[in-house]
Amino acid sequence: MKKSHFRFNKQERSGIFFLLLVIVVLQGVYFLINNYQGAGSTILTIDHGQQAWIDSLRNQQPVQRIHKIFPFNPNYITDYKGYTLGLSPEELDRLYTFRKQGRFVNSADAFQQVTQASDSLMETLSPYFKFPEWTQAVAATSIPIKNEGSTKLEIRDLNKVTAEELQSIRGIGEKLSARIIKFRDRLGGFMVDAQLQDVYGLDQEVVDRTLKRFRVLNPPSVDKININTATAGQLSRLVYINRALAIQIVEYREANGWYKNLDELLLVEGFPKERIDRIKLYLTLKN
Repeated sequence: MKKSHFRFNKQERSGIFFLLLVIVVLQGVYFLINNYQGAGSTILTIDHGQQAWIDSLRNQQPVQRIHKIFPFNPNYITDYKGYTLGLSPEELDRLYTFRKQGRFVNSADAFQQVTQASDSLMETLSPYFKFPEWTQAVAATSIPIKNEGSTKLEIRDLNKVTAEELQSIRGIGEKLSARIIKFRDRLGGFMVDAQLQDVYGLDQEVVDRTLKRFRVLNPPSVDKININTATAGQLSRLVYINRALAIQIVEYREANGWYKNLDELLLVEGFPKERIDRIKLYLTLKN
């Protein structure tokens, strides 16, 4: 029987095992050292192309932070907007003090005179000023002058004023101006200044400011209703008299006879006593 060349005794097998173990350990150490050196070289390497792109973005940041200016009415500048436009707190305070008087600037020259803004700043801002078109025709009456006592505002007819003109009054916006015009149309025109108080949502302070600029200069002519012959339907056509009140007025007349004077309406249940003077403008006792 022939002896195999691949048979090893116990001592030989142990030597081969330790040899293989040493080879595996050396290979592992080599692998770890090679990876560590590769990682270190990656950290220390600078990608110049990527860095140039980042630097270009950083240089663009100041341009992106510049605020684009849109046309605006300088009478309504807020603190924040004034700051972004370059106005100083003192300049803004002068404008706010002027506006608290119920007055408006209607030109770039008037704005500069009130705020005392520099010429260079006005060159930048004035092209973006947007004033209501109607103000350009009466701008001279709204521009302040140094002698405050001689400044006068033109009084305009409340029955001809537009919604845009009404919005020049502090406290009147789009909704209130539209409501005033609608109420005026329902009346057929304001007969007296006091009727402005009857517009829903209009505070007395706003009414007072409005009447400094607008008054009833040309009251309309109206066909007065005979309180002693009118039906409830005819009476309820008045803005101040609803259907229920109209019925009460007619029932009082039927129970007590014809009204002897218009003040007798105060005896009707539910009659708005505070508006008697305005309601009497639309009523009569004569045929």
